[in-house]
Amino acid sequence: MHEPLKVLFVEDDPAVRLGSVQALQLHGIEVQAFERAEPVLRQVKMGFPGIVVSDVKLPGVDGLTLLQELAQVDPTLPVILVTGHGDISIAVEAMRRGAYDFIEKPFSSEQLVDVVQRALEKRHLTLELESLREKLDRRDSIESKILGRAPAIERLRRVILELADTDANVLVLGETGTGKELVARCLHEHGRRRGANFAAINCAGIPEPLFESEVFGHEAGSFTGALKRRIGKIEHTRGGTLFLDEIETMQMSLQVKFLRLLQERTFERVGSNELLPMECRIVAGTKADLLELARQQRFRDDLYYRLGVIVLEIPPLRERREDIPILFEHFVLQAAVAYGRPVPTLSPTLMHDLMSRPWPGNVRELRNAAERLTLGLQDAGGTADPAPPRSLEEQMNLFERHLIEDALRACGGRAALACEQLAVPKKTLYDKMRRLGIASDDFK
Repeated sequence: MHEPLKVLFVEDDPAVRLGSVQALQLHGIEVQAFERAEPVLRQVKMGFPGIVVSDVKLPGVDGLTLLQELAQVDPTLPVILVTGHGDISIAVEAMRRGAYDFIEKPFSSEQLVDVVQRALEKRHLTLELESLREKLDRRDSIESKILGRAPAIERLRRVILELADTDANVLVLGETGTGKELVARCLHEHGRRRGANFAAINCAGIPEPLFESEVFGHEAGSFTGALKRRIGKIEHTRGGTLFLDEIETMQMSLQVKFLRLLQERTFERVGSNELLPMECRIVAGTKADLLELARQQRFRDDLYYRLGVIVLEIPPLRERREDIPILFEHFVLQAAVAYGRPVPTLSPTLMHDLMSRPWPGNVRELRNAAERLTLGLQDAGGTADPAPPRSLEEQMNLFERHLIEDALRACGGRAALACEQLAVPKKTLYDKMRRLGIASDDFK
């Protein structure tokens, strides 16, 4: 649902301003009045849900300048200018600069309401078309990332698009290998946070001091080895999304600190007393029943309710077997492009065999099988011609290339972020990329 459209009315004459506002309100039009143009410039952003009506002659910024400034913010925004009687040259100039229409003083209430209603109708259509265009763009994009035609997957894609622009914390529930991080990335990339940073942390096995430093950051000298200030993931993802996978493994002492973070929306770097605002969205991933863990006193129920404002459940692959052929073919084509290998034959016998397997590792296991088939490392049902044997070094290079390219793809070609994801120094990654002939620009 779109918020109702409104009129920003700028007029320095109090009597004209009051009479115009009352006339519009009597026709059910929401209106906000100003005596100067400057506050309007501060309020209007791209896609503003409304129109602007302004007198030309104003103290400070005049109506023509306001029109010009607003056109730079949003060229589709209808602006109606009010001119003095007989100011034909000003009216012509206003239309030349892109004004939707103009009204001459003195004007009747009917004239004002008529032109405002027409402008509001145009604005409504413009915003509706833009919203539809965005939805279509998002839908096309998300269907290329979360593949499948199973009803549960179609429902998952639809809910992701509905939730992408909200700030609510999300808990993604799914077995190992179902694609929890992919869902988190889609929530990030298909909403207004897509221009900001996304970061993922696996909570499993991270010692408390390291976790605090990684998430909250630390000041120089706050502990042995802290030679300089470190910006934590919460600061790094300001305006973006922080994904915490395997949240069920988070130590109880850390759960208390994380609960406080979610409640107060502020945090301190380790070794600092300065409170900083938390401005990222939290998406958590788990394969466990957190409420059952809470009953066993292994997970805090208050943290669960904070994290699980919305729960998205990903079905295991065995419950969406109809999607196995499309997924497997997609992964085979990806692997063939990545490794420069011919596409193996995918026979009905092979597909039947794939659809009958249990796939405990879910989509991740299916992808590995597709890659191994493409690389000639296994027969996968006797349908592919075995490739010439490769040396250990060749196989290591292929898998190293695969890991690096996956990281670059996930980080949008930003090698500096890929270093963090792969936990290797920048020089090491750049050396490997140069040796393997990988260019980061190919993944932007």
